[in-house]
Amino acid sequence: MQTLAQIKAMLAERGVRPRHALGQNFLIDHNLLKRLIDDAAPPPHSLVLEVGPGTGTLTETLLARGLRVIACELDPTLADVVTQRVTELGFAERFRLIRGDCLDPGKRVSRELISAIGDEPFSLIANLPYAAATPLMIALLIDHPHCRTLAVTIQREVIDRLAAKPNTKDYGALSIIAQSLATITPLAKLPPECFWPRPEVTSGMVLLTRRPDPLTRQPRELAAFCHTLFSKRRKQLGAILGRTAPLPDGIDPAQRPESLTPQQIIATMDLQPSSADE
Repeated sequence: MQTLAQIKAMLAERGVRPRHALGQNFLIDHNLLKRLIDDAAPPPHSLVLEVGPGTGTLTETLLARGLRVIACELDPTLADVVTQRVTELGFAERFRLIRGDCLDPGKRVSRELISAIGDEPFSLIANLPYAAATPLMIALLIDHPHCRTLAVTIQREVIDRLAAKPNTKDYGALSIIAQSLATITPLAKLPPECFWPRPEVTSGMVLLTRRPDPLTRQPRELAAFCHTLFSKRRKQLGAILGRTAPLPDGIDPAQRPESLTPQQIIATMDLQPSSADE
């Protein structure tokens, strides 16, 4: 597993430094890197998606465990670094690199990446760049049911939103979508010193495990409905949906969206004429 000195040396050799604009904060705590894989528990020889491999510290560890890795790297210099490292270690046959952004316009997973994965079940295991983290996870949950688990390091505030309960400040559309499709397990809090360079925010490690019985079979419709509700979260349901809009038993038009559980949000969505017409 790469040491901090090795990472710095590889970058210095190419005359580059980590780019803040691309969220390049390398996870250098070896115990946490191992835990990320252990908690995801991918079966031997299975497929892993890694976004933002950097110099390849996590990549090498995944490959050393006998996993197959498809990685996506936006930075061309780091793409060269990780490719060279994997080749030198003899893992090239189980590694494929997609150069470019992991997301297409519209915040969908890139077509090139999805083409590389195909219809095979896979896990996302990654130290995610902060800017891409939330849209990538939501896109995988909504559009790609073959993604069975997501084990990632992200900003701690995003984990708080993923796991939030009704009537809390962090509860919103992200909470409802994620909890409707997966179980959320916060794993660890990661202080800045776990990374190089040190980020200005506290990070965390979280595991999302896809539900075998999702709360809805219309996740994209749910995402659109949540956007409607939570873009006006301080308003009452009756004001957002209309005073004559049908509501499930036990839900009052005077309630605000943040007071409803994911199950209640979905039940409300299913009663709306626009949802029924679709």
